[in-house]
Amino acid sequence: MALRVEYLVRETGNNLRRNVALTVPAVLTVAVSLALFGVSLLLGGGADRFTQQWRGGIEFIIFMNPDATQDQINLIQNSVSTSPEIKSWKYFDKQMAFDEFRELFKDKPDLVNSVTPDILPPSYRVVPQNPDADAVTALAAQFENQPGVKQVRQATDVIKDVESLTRYIKIGLWVTSIVLFAVSLLLILNTIFTAMTARRREIEVMKLVGATNWFIRVPFMLEGLIQGISGAVVAVIATSVFNGQVFPRIQRLEILKDFRVDSGQLWTTSIWLIVLGCVIGVVGSLFGVSRYLDV
Repeated sequence: MALRVEYLVRETGNNLRRNVALTVPAVLTVAVSLALFGVSLLLGGGADRFTQQWRGGIEFIIFMNPDATQDQINLIQNSVSTSPEIKSWKYFDKQMAFDEFRELFKDKPDLVNSVTPDILPPSYRVVPQNPDADAVTALAAQFENQPGVKQVRQATDVIKDVESLTRYIKIGLWVTSIVLFAVSLLLILNTIFTAMTARRREIEVMKLVGATNWFIRVPFMLEGLIQGISGAVVAVIATSVFNGQVFPRIQRLEILKDFRVDSGQLWTTSIWLIVLGCVIGVVGSLFGVSRYLDV
């Protein structure tokens, strides 16, 4: 039997109306599980941006004045290259600093367009031999009052704690999401199985007149798909609200001012949530239909 759009729309709509009491919990569970997963992705992105300057074991950064002379720059370079307490270092000139700035603020083109490389400070990214906090602080202090140095920033324990805390929060959200994913699948499966049980006589008649299993399956699978997509849409809205309301408050703390998520990552996260919502809906309904038709 050929499937007609009118038939699919009518049957799917009827199924959703008949099972509102089961559909709403399924949609809400999908929404909560996907929202937690989405938040974990945003937190991961924020943490990556927050620690971008400190990757590779960098413990402190020597920022030079934008108008520092070449002699002053060479003096600092000679100091970091000859110090036995420094394991490695890397020099970021103004263009490299601008490229990093552009990457950090790529979701704010107006800000990027208002900045030119010549106003950004060059810097030295330093990895000490001894990562002990006191040793790093003492070493960094040697450069603070050098000619041409604007500021010395350290990767303090606070930064490391934020990165560690974010990792544990992400793991907790993933575990919770996986559990709720499983609950969502079971709820959708139960919703579809209940709907098919209520229409068992109609389905038996359809099979007697030659309806294939797929002809019977598709409206119920569409029901599950709609539940999954509906939950995903709610999750996308919740994730966007979290990004718009929570992250700005986090950034008010001076130490966390670089903890941000760009619009590109928000879009990518939203797409992932929609895809996962579709997968949950289709897989849950497919198991539900197959379980009934195999009886």
